[in-house]
Amino acid sequence: MLTVYGIKSCDTCRLARKYLDQHNIEFRFHDLREDGLDIQTLERWTQRMGWERLLNKHSLTWRKIPEVDRNAMTKDKALAAMIEGPTLIKRPVLEADNFIAVGFSEKRFGDFIENHDL
Repeated sequence: MLTVYGIKSCDTCRLARKYLDQHNIEFRFHDLREDGLDIQTLERWTQRMGWERLLNKHSLTWRKIPEVDRNAMTKDKALAAMIEGPTLIKRPVLEADNFIAVGFSEKRFGDFIENHDL
């Protein structure tokens, strides 16, 4: 089953969900704020793509972190911050057994649909 992790109010997440709906792709939406997030999920994602790629450095939450802390960011600090503030995660995260993607891209989503039996 395909899972889309995001935040309901996020415009990019809405675009991704709309795209999947329009292409009749069944998915489950996991709201990072309402449904929460555990360290095991973040560890799984970082093993597949690295923690730096998950970190949303354009978010207001990131900008609120003191510069000295941003400059000294490590994996452990980043994961703890993401658990505390899910808006620090680039969205949406699209995950299936053999696929993971961050952010919405019609091309990437299209490639995924073409290459997987959904």
